Amino acid sequence: MFEQSIQLILADRSRIQTDMAALGGDAIQPAIAGHAGNASFGDSLRQAFVNVDAREHEAAERLAAVDSGRSDDLVGAMLASQQASLSFSMLTQVRNKVVGAVDELSKLSL
Repeated sequence: MFEQSIQLILADRSRIQTDMAALGGDAIQPAIAGHAGNASFGDSLRQAFVNVDAREHEAAERLAAVDSGRSDDLVGAMLASQQASLSFSMLTQVRNKVVGAVDELSKLSL
């Protein structure tokens, strides 16, 4: 069941990446580049949290720079903000899939 949930998550990620490529979003990178063979699922999630948090901070800094007049790159700031938002949404979907998988596991009779 757990392996099936991981496969569903990876399939969703692949579909999203395909959609992004079709829209010309080659510059957008996923929060997790890939699941390393020796890294645990928990380590991958921790790394995703760190990456999403870094994107949120970067977007906030770029928006603050535009607001204060230190930068005139409004488009870049808005793109960074949207990337942070998409990263957070994707992380939320992973969380929902994991919670669903845990619920399914708890329903199994041993």
